[in-house]
Amino acid sequence: MKNTGNTILMTGGGSGIGEALAQRFHDQGNVVIVAGRRLEALEAACKGREDMHALALDVESAEGIAAFAARVLEDFPALNVLINNAGIMRYERLDTARDLGDAEATLVTNVLGPIRLIDALVDHLAAQEGSAIVNVTSGLAFVPLSGTPTYSASKAAMHSYTQSLREMLRGRVEVIELAPPAVQTDLTPGQSTREGYQPLSEFVGEVMALFAQDPTPEEILVERVKPLRFSEVEGRQGAIIANLTAVSRKMFEQLGT
Repeated sequence: MKNTGNTILMTGGGSGIGEALAQRFHDQGNVVIVAGRRLEALEAACKGREDMHALALDVESAEGIAAFAARVLEDFPALNVLINNAGIMRYERLDTARDLGDAEATLVTNVLGPIRLIDALVDHLAAQEGSAIVNVTSGLAFVPLSGTPTYSASKAAMHSYTQSLREMLRGRVEVIELAPPAVQTDLTPGQSTREGYQPLSEFVGEVMALFAQDPTPEEILVERVKPLRFSEVEGRQGAIIANLTAVSRKMFEQLGT
């Protein structure tokens, strides 16, 4: 993937990992479009940055995604990089019947959203030189956190989907997976200051160094996520799942659920 001279669309670009990466890519001389639900946050991310643009996008709406993609291609015909970063993470208990609204919203946002946006843009990207699709998954794609089961499953689904997409587009569009570890962001309440999570600036620095490698790795893996990514082959997956389940039980106790 080129480091500069791209026109990049970043979903979920108004906060956290999306905002930080969008600004770093912009610093490298790329035109960047940040998209998401909260236009005010997107505009704040773009403030003082020429050639960084904010567009509202509701990834839960199929019709909205189609209309959004048409607008992006009309306004930014040089678009050659799509980064699917938008996502939600909800705590859910599986040991009792519950309202499935959180599970359904997670699947629509984290799986159907990026699939629909890829579908809307893939023909354009395949015709562009130096094009790339980056899907942001998670270390939890490889070892689930029992307290966030649908989130973990959604990221596992996107890991698999990305592998298929890579093979089908090989030679036409570069397909990259970025799998973060637990990072200090506002993805869940209290996460931005949670002890043991990787500081956002440290994570983004590692990620940008990996993107700068030639060739760009098919999987962008910072050091902290590797124990999860390779846990099964290294025979440690069961122990890690047990540890994460203990974390989930403690989390539910703290939440009083």
